[in-house]
Amino acid sequence: MSKKILLVEDEEEIAKLVELYLKNEGFNVDVCFDGLEAKEKIMNDTFDLALLDIMLPHVDGLELLQLIRENQNYPVIMLTAKDDEIDKITGLSFGADDYITKPFKPLEVVARVKAQLRRFNQYNQNQEKVSRILTNKALEMNLDKRLVTLNEEVVELTPKEYSILQLLMENQGVALDSEAIFEAVWQEKYYTASNNTIMVHIRHLREKMKDAVEKPKYIKTVWGVGYKID
Repeated sequence: MSKKILLVEDEEEIAKLVELYLKNEGFNVDVCFDGLEAKEKIMNDTFDLALLDIMLPHVDGLELLQLIRENQNYPVIMLTAKDDEIDKITGLSFGADDYITKPFKPLEVVARVKAQLRRFNQYNQNQEKVSRILTNKALEMNLDKRLVTLNEEVVELTPKEYSILQLLMENQGVALDSEAIFEAVWQEKYYTASNNTIMVHIRHLREKMKDAVEKPKYIKTVWGVGYKID
């Protein structure tokens, strides 16, 4: 049985070209040219993989991604005309599996689709579903249960604190600046004053994790850059 792909792309020429290449590989492809039409399909149909452009009329690709992740775990590949680090971080934090930046070659899209479907199928061949768990030393985040524990004790976090910690945990070893964190978590444009908001939330996180500012075990300040978890 052929795999069913949802392709959401408002540039009709690109959409038709990608559709042609996917169909030539035996995929069943549903094409939408705007986010509103795609939202309807996501809510009422089942797919094996979705290709979502970020910039769409009516409903953008990130909102569609969030809608998919509310109930579905099939692979999602984001398409974007911008090689924008904030878009990538936001998409990945919302549950995207891969990114393709325009301009791209249709054969690259086909290869990425096959790779994601292969990975997803191998994952589902396990007898039991493995919980999505992020770990760093004694810190553990169970994303399925939205549970954070440190030394096996539950750490109570606000939704924003949880999102910041998840972002840092998913990008371990990478220093994220305040702008990237703010726009990924708050989904609003960053202003200079927003830096204080990030600082306050980081401070609260450290307090709840009993993470010393001078010699932190977990959330480290990278002066002149931002924050990271190694």
